[in-house]
Amino acid sequence: MAAAASPEPAICLEDVAVEFRVPHERVRSLKEYAIRALQNRVTWEERLAVRGVSFEVGRGEALGLIGPNGAGKSTLLKLIARVLRPSAGRVRVWGRVAPLLDYGAGFHPDLTGRENLYLNGTLLGLSRRALDASYERIVDFAEMRDFIDAPLRTYSSGMVARLGFAIATEQRPDILLMDEVLAVGDRTFQAKCMERFNAFRAGGTSVVLVSHDAQLVASACQRVAWIERGELVRIGPAAEVLGAYAERPLAGPALPAPRAPATASADPGGLGARRPAS
Repeated sequence: MAAAASPEPAICLEDVAVEFRVPHERVRSLKEYAIRALQNRVTWEERLAVRGVSFEVGRGEALGLIGPNGAGKSTLLKLIARVLRPSAGRVRVWGRVAPLLDYGAGFHPDLTGRENLYLNGTLLGLSRRALDASYERIVDFAEMRDFIDAPLRTYSSGMVARLGFAIATEQRPDILLMDEVLAVGDRTFQAKCMERFNAFRAGGTSVVLVSHDAQLVASACQRVAWIERGELVRIGPAAEVLGAYAERPLAGPALPAPRAPATASADPGGLGARRPAS
């Protein structure tokens, strides 16, 4: 099921699919893989993590992605962030994207919080001058003043998430992607995040939020997309889709459906996402 959100979309997914090859044997190095491939000794299963998903997100709209673990929600965020390329279909994005996909993404555990602030900000496309000008605001928003010169390995996951959120949202992005980011921290910090979140939306930022917190999704998002086994089950007003999701029969883990085992060629590139066989 697909639905257009706005005559001016910020994100557009058109019949998107992502397929991964899952090797049957553990391969410890690229050299070992190449040898096994030349000997025709590597086999794998092809799994569709996402299949035939189409939807749009309008400018200034907040869309929630819900579904069980393994349903493909985080994979969709990575497609929008251009971390992954689709095996089939098309992903179009207009504007600067701020992805908050993983608490530790773009951080180094042996560097201090200050050093990681500059490293992560640079990876997000911010200049040294912009980071110098924003440094005090970032540290204060993250509430990290007493720990900013300590190594990141001494931080809790909540501290890392606070710093990452503060860096990524210091300058208003056109598109904000959040994967369970608001599930960490105390209520005071969560309230600060929601305040900034709402200010961005009012300024025209489009948001895609992945969360298992139905109350958060209902309060933050106008529409919700329900993803199950890599497919779009339903998309529509938040209350309507969340209600249908709550009434669904409980089932086991939403694992992608396996395809027939295959044998490797000598192409080492077969370890990543690929186009489905026709």
